[in-house]
Amino acid sequence: MNRRIRNSSDFILHERMGLLLCYIEIKEREITIMIRTNVVTLSVIPAIAYREKLKDGGTSLVVLRKGETQPGIAGISNKTGEAIPTKNTNTKIYPEAAFEEAMELTRGMGFKKQGAVKITDDMFKKKKVRKEEEPPVLDETAYQAIAARYIDKDGKFSYDLINKDFIRFAHSSSIVRRMIDEKEPVAEIRNYIVANKFRNISGNDDLTDKQVEIIAAFFDEENPRSIFRDLDDYLKKELSAAKRQ
Repeated sequence: MNRRIRNSSDFILHERMGLLLCYIEIKEREITIMIRTNVVTLSVIPAIAYREKLKDGGTSLVVLRKGETQPGIAGISNKTGEAIPTKNTNTKIYPEAAFEEAMELTRGMGFKKQGAVKITDDMFKKKKVRKEEEPPVLDETAYQAIAARYIDKDGKFSYDLINKDFIRFAHSSSIVRRMIDEKEPVAEIRNYIVANKFRNISGNDDLTDKQVEIIAAFFDEENPRSIFRDLDDYLKKELSAAKRQ
């Protein structure tokens, strides 16, 4: 049996409570929807990251570490393009290297309306099995997106354009610089650059290392020269310079 409203005061209170609950429900829905990029998984710390559009038109970089409820947030400088952590961000939990990697992995990613992010163990398991469960087939959508990015004036795929772009990325990447300083092999550094650029350009963060390798191999088949010969020469030069220091 439904509880009866005894008088007009009860009715007004009941009506106001109903309106309040509706308002709260609407606000909760608003909070769970944001304009952001897809989530990327970091390697320097156990965390995920994404870029979010702000109401004032700016963009923030959000990093959420596994086991933490409070995210690390940084603004992005319009002048330098660098991440600037907010005063409330704990730099011990969210070091500068984490924001640098998050900037690199989310660079060029598109924004769309998506739900609020919740960190799960699967986000980290996925990264670990990236080299295992990989179908040995070409991702044609990713391949076409990458090929279209580096078309020259004659309408042909340009090895010069792709190498120049990847070298620019290598030059500006703090992670690549660290790999060079630690004198890691050319192949390891190149693989890091190529994988990140291919995933970024295609908009497919789920491209496996094997799929990245297959895409590169297809470009190699179309031209007798190695697709990343210029990039390799650049990395060899940088490694030689690092060894002399």
